[in-house]
Amino acid sequence: MNSTKITVSQATPVATTVRGDSAASISRARQVAQAFTRRLVPTPCPDVADTLVLVVSELVTNALRHGDGTFTLRLNTHPDAIEVAVDDTSPRWPRMRTPDLTGSGGGFGWPMVNRLARTTAVTRRAGGGKTVTAFLPR
Repeated sequence: MNSTKITVSQATPVATTVRGDSAASISRARQVAQAFTRRLVPTPCPDVADTLVLVVSELVTNALRHGDGTFTLRLNTHPDAIEVAVDDTSPRWPRMRTPDLTGSGGGFGWPMVNRLARTTAVTRRAGGGKTVTAFLPR
C-alpha cells in the first residue's frame, strides 16, 4: 500500500487569532481565513477554503451584530477538521429563526453555519460571554 504520511508540523499551521470591533475587521477575518487555508498541507480543495471563509464571515458578523460589538476569532486545525472559534462578550446564545426574506432582518447566518459545519457548539466563557465553535471537514 502506497500512502503519503503527513506529519503534524506540516499539516498544522500555527493557530491564528484575530480580534475585531468594526465592519472592516470582518474583511480582515476573511483575509486571515484565506491565508490560513493556503498554509495547510495538504492544501484543501477550493470548496473547503470557500466554506471556511463563509463560516468565519458569518460568525464574526454575528458576534459584531448580536454580541455587543467585539469578537476574537481563533482558527486551528486537527487531523480531520478545521476549527473556527469566535468569542464575544454577550451571554445570549445564537438561535435559529426564520430568515427575513425582505433583506432587512437577517436570520440566515446561524442556520447556514450549522448546515456547513460538521458540528457546532456554544460554550460560556469564564470571564463572561460565550464562544461559538464550528468544526469543518478538512
